[in-house]
Amino acid sequence: MRFLRYAVLVTAGIFWLCGLSATVSHWLYEAGVIADDYRYGDLYRLSALPQFKQEQPTCTPSNRDSDTASTHLYIIGDSFSEPQRITKDDFRVSHYQRVHWYNKQRAQLDTSKRNVLLIETIERHFRDHVTQPVRELVVDADTNQSRLPPPTGWERVKTDIHWSDVEQRLETALFSHQWAFWFKELKATLTLRWFDRSNEGVSLSRNRQHIFLNSDTDTSSVLSSYSPLTSAQVDAYVDSLNATADYYKQQGFDAVYLSIIPNKASILEPNRYAYNHLIERIQQHPKLAVPTIDVYSPFSQAPASPYLKSDTHWDCEGRAIWLRLVREKIGI
Repeated sequence: MRFLRYAVLVTAGIFWLCGLSATVSHWLYEAGVIADDYRYGDLYRLSALPQFKQEQPTCTPSNRDSDTASTHLYIIGDSFSEPQRITKDDFRVSHYQRVHWYNKQRAQLDTSKRNVLLIETIERHFRDHVTQPVRELVVDADTNQSRLPPPTGWERVKTDIHWSDVEQRLETALFSHQWAFWFKELKATLTLRWFDRSNEGVSLSRNRQHIFLNSDTDTSSVLSSYSPLTSAQVDAYVDSLNATADYYKQQGFDAVYLSIIPNKASILEPNRYAYNHLIERIQQHPKLAVPTIDVYSPFSQAPASPYLKSDTHWDCEGRAIWLRLVREKIGI
């Protein structure tokens, strides 16, 4: 009995640490103790509605890597350009570096090459990202001299421990396996059928054929496709983008490009409320001096949804559209 008691305490302690520590979570994932709860899409993960359950596809690799290419590509981007979606092999470049928003990185430019910076952002986070001129990538004349000192042990611990959203991470650790989905789906289906309610993190299209992040459709949220957007705000964002491009060109970049990826709701249900047309108003602004890679137009004209049914991100066809536009515009 004492052994059982200690075993329960140790198990509970491990899962509690999993809720706090990214490192412990990774260890348990590698060991197969917990499963990837994003494997059926982030929107299914939130909603647990079985009609939106879809395996994440494996898109055909591009294999365009060329070490002799004359272009070096740098991307400041969000989840759409994460390594599981976009890699160096998707472009004909001899150097590739991606920086995630709010995670500064340093780079040393090779002046004998054509250095290009691509700023990629989803529509919902565009306002947050460009309220101030972008400085996520720090260009060094000599990275050996200006390299940041390695973090101390205590700094590593503070970075690894996350006190917020512990409950959500514990739920992931405990109920991310296949056996738990039946219960989640039953509860979500009955709640929708009997009470016309879904998880507060998502919203359904009016025809119930699509699912979105609630922040994309909530008119009170600045992230929403339907939240008010004044001309003065658009002017300020354009000024910030122009200042960003000027800064990075002074740092040695030959060109700076902008790509705003539409919210899923902006494409699949633009008439739900009054769409603020953020992307078009930015891209067509007469004072914008930054060349843009227009994803909104081809996505809105696509014969089928360019987004995954169960996810906020694009499907393989949507990804292919974006890559084709980037390659054509930048010449890579």
